[in-house]
Amino acid sequence: MGTEFAPAKINLTLHVTGQRADGYHLLDSLVVFADVGDRVTVDASHPLGLTITGPRAAGLAAEEDNLVLRAARLMGGAAHLVLEKHLPVSSGIGGGSADAAATLRLLARMAGKSLPKPEQVVALGADVPVCLEGRAVRMTGVGDGISPVSDLPEAWLVLANPGVAVSTPAVFRELAHKENAPMPENLPGFATVATLAAFLRDQRNDLEPPAVSLAPVIADVKTMIAAQEGCLLARMSGSGATCFGLFADENAARDAAKAIARQHPEWWAVAAKMIS
Repeated sequence: MGTEFAPAKINLTLHVTGQRADGYHLLDSLVVFADVGDRVTVDASHPLGLTITGPRAAGLAAEEDNLVLRAARLMGGAAHLVLEKHLPVSSGIGGGSADAAATLRLLARMAGKSLPKPEQVVALGADVPVCLEGRAVRMTGVGDGISPVSDLPEAWLVLANPGVAVSTPAVFRELAHKENAPMPENLPGFATVATLAAFLRDQRNDLEPPAVSLAPVIADVKTMIAAQEGCLLARMSGSGATCFGLFADENAARDAAKAIARQHPEWWAVAAKMIS
């Protein structure tokens, strides 16, 4: 028996810089993680299978193409897995990819094996390599370019999702321009949360406008987060519909998440420490 945490992935920036001939999009993204997430447990005494539990288990089936099972098969695993689901499904914070990465780490550790090759990992999904890192990185290419980013300040995030699942392929299809400017070649230093927020304000999530066109409630979520006291920046993560707010103060972040949850109890709203 073993357990592995699968933290939420947050795209602080997400620049779409091109599209390959095979249809895959090229990205340039500053990625961090949050100390909220799912949990994967393995029981080696039972054959390969998957049970999904937790408050966000509804609507997620333990089918053969589930990323957890695909990751287990890639590792040659023959154990039963339990996915304790806390993150919203199809929400732009890497839930499925984080679960797959946690499965890879867990099975590799238990079997004393090396992790699969990068090309095998990215075949599971573009976000799986970055989720396998589980720390602040600059992600480029189709998700296979991973460069660690050091010395990010301690910060807090407020995450909110309105309960609307957004299709990533649909968002990319709505994207008007596929070749956009990347982030600066050399990232500046981020001595404080304020300097990080100032840098992020000059960057983008290119998928936010098409996602809002498909799910206008995303704009409402972002506006509500931005209105909270202490919020330095609000933006959508990934392809949506989860939005995040960047905070310097833990109490302000927790108060903000509670205020959003009170006003919209049907939304998922949490405060989390940024993992960098």
